[in-house]
Amino acid sequence: MIDVLVFLFENYYPSENYPDNDTLTRKFHAAGFENEDISEALDWLNGLAQWKANRLPEALEASSSHRVYARNEQEKLSAEARGFLVFLESARVLSPLLRELIIERAMAIEAESVGLDKFKIIVLIVLWTHRGNVDALILDELLPDGEKRQMH
Repeated sequence: MIDVLVFLFENYYPSENYPDNDTLTRKFHAAGFENEDISEALDWLNGLAQWKANRLPEALEASSSHRVYARNEQEKLSAEARGFLVFLESARVLSPLLRELIIERAMAIEAESVGLDKFKIIVLIVLWTHRGNVDALILDELLPDGEKRQMH
């Protein structure tokens, strides 16, 4: 599923949005992705699209809160992923609201655990879909293996 999300980003980042699910399904099939990965990615993206900014108080947007992770979050999100999230928030890349959205979307991944590489892709997709663009320095940090990718 993560590879499908990377493909989506690489192919649609410049346009700042992506097509409907039927079009995406055809494009993903044409790219050689398996039905299960496509379905999981589309479900994940639909969950992201349904997430509303008013799920948390607006005052949280400007707050400097400390996040305490529930046991199931600690078990699923690697220490590196949680540390990276703290880093992004302290660098003011993320608001507490975006932090919560990222955690929620990471918990929605069907994998037993989410390591740093998967987590970076989740952060990338959330930032892209909610901001429309991603700062070039942050983009370099979030791309898998630090690879520079050519955006289509």
